[in-house]
Order: sequence, then structure tokens, then C-alpha cells
Amino acid sequence: MALYCDARKRLTIPLRDLRDRYEICEDLAQHLTEHCRSIHVEIGVDEQEVLARCHKGLCAPEGAVNESEATWVVTRLAELLGWPHPGLPPGQAQA
Repeated sequence: MALYCDARKRLTIPLRDLRDRYEICEDLAQHLTEHCRSIHVEIGVDEQEVLARCHKGLCAPEGAVNESEATWVVTRLAELLGWPHPGLPPGQAQA
């Protein structure tokens, strides 16, 4: 919700649109989980590099999300994978 609230904590988009955007972002994070895990395990790419590459890909002009949403997706992805990420509170990432 924070992505679509103004300084006074009011939504800047209709609630229906907010729900749609959330579903798209959550689905992307869920969908990318196994792909990112396999890149890390099978190819040996560092966790943070995998997340950085995902963010870069999500921010591409033809992407389905904007930059703020891409950051949310990557943060959620790190949470799902149990990988450290600056957007997560300390101790949030699980091994």
C-alpha cells in the first residue's frame, strides 16, 4: 500500500487497482522463486547478484511493473527465498 499512498496516507489509485497491482507483484515474486533458486544453486550466482539481475529485468521498459513495484517484488522474492536483502528488517531472512 505504501507505494500508492501520498504524504497524508491516502491512496493515490482506486482500491481495486491497488489490489490488482498487488496480485501482479505477488504472482511475479512467487513465479520467480524457483527460477532464482536454481540460478543460485545450479550456476553458482551470488544471492545478491541474482536479486540485482531480477530487479534490472523487472525495470526494463517492457516490464509489467514500475520501478517501485520492481523493488517490492525483489524484496518479497528475497523474503520468500530466505535471502538477506536491505529492504527486509534484520533477522527477517531465513536460512
